[in-house]
Amino acid sequence: MQTFSQEQKLMAGKICMITGSNSGIGKETAVGLARMGASIVMVCRDRQRGEAAAKEISMRAGVDGRREGGGGGVTDLFIADLSILGSVRQLAQDFKKKYRRLDVLVNNAGLILAKRTLTKEGLETTFVVNYLSHFLLTNLLLDLLKSSAPSRIINVSSVAHLSGHIDFDDLQGETKYGALRAYSQSKLAQMMFTYELAKRLEGTGVTVNAVHPGNVATNWGKKSAGALSVLLRLASPFLLSPEKGAETLIYLASSPEVANVTGNYFFKRKQVESSAESRDEEKSKRLWEISERLCGLK
Repeated sequence: MQTFSQEQKLMAGKICMITGSNSGIGKETAVGLARMGASIVMVCRDRQRGEAAAKEISMRAGVDGRREGGGGGVTDLFIADLSILGSVRQLAQDFKKKYRRLDVLVNNAGLILAKRTLTKEGLETTFVVNYLSHFLLTNLLLDLLKSSAPSRIINVSSVAHLSGHIDFDDLQGETKYGALRAYSQSKLAQMMFTYELAKRLEGTGVTVNAVHPGNVATNWGKKSAGALSVLLRLASPFLLSPEKGAETLIYLASSPEVANVTGNYFFKRKQVESSAESRDEEKSKRLWEISERLCGLK
C-alpha cells in the first residue's frame, strides 16, 4: 500500500484548479498534487488533448480515471479559451455551479507569439492569455477562495519580467510589438497583480504568490517563428524538464512551510527579489484599475 508523508496527507480532499494543465508545467503540477490526494480540476482549450492528459495524469498519479467529487486524481475537465474573456466568465460560472469550494488556484496557462494578433474581443492575445484572463478568473473565483480559506493562489510568472515594462500608452502593442517585449510585459503584469492582490487579501486566509519555474522545455513557444523560433531551438538542450519546473508550483500549493506566506516571488522554492517596477505600488494600482475596466468588472 502506498504511504503518504504528512505534507501529502494535507492535500487529501483539496480541490485544485490548474489552467493549461494538458501539457508542460501544468500537467506535471497536476500529477504531483494528484499523487498527494488532491482533486484536480483541469482547464484546457482542447477537449481531445485534455481528455488524453487527464488519463495520463490519473495513471501516473496511481488512481483509476476521473473520480466524481472525490479526492486524488482528475475529478473534472473544463474547456475554456483563455484568449476570450467571455469564455473565462463562462468557466467561472460553470465551476461555481458544480463546486462549493476551491482550495488552490494555479494560473499557469501562457504563450508567446511572434506576430501581434488580436482576440475575438479585439485585445492583444499575449496580454490576455498570460495575464488578463487570469486576473479575471481569479477575481471571479475570489468568493469561493475566501470561503474555502485557508486557500492559495499561485501565479506562474517568469524571470522575463525583469526586462518587462508596463507601457500604459501601448498596453496592447499597437505602436510597438515584439514577441519578447509582449511576453515580458505580460509576466511583469502578472507580478504586479500578485503583489496588489496580496494586499487586498490581507486577513482573508487566502495567500497569493508568484513563481518563476525556471527555463523549462514546454509547448509555449511552438507558435513562434523567425529569430525567436531559432533561439528556442538552440536553447532546448539546456532547458529544464517540465517535472523540474513544476516542483516549486507543487511546493507553493501544498507545503505547510508557506501556508501563511503571501505576496512573494519564488524560484527553486526560495523567495527571490523581483524587479523594481514590479513593486511599484502606484503602477500596480493603476494596472489593476485598467484591468478591471478591460474585463468589465466595473
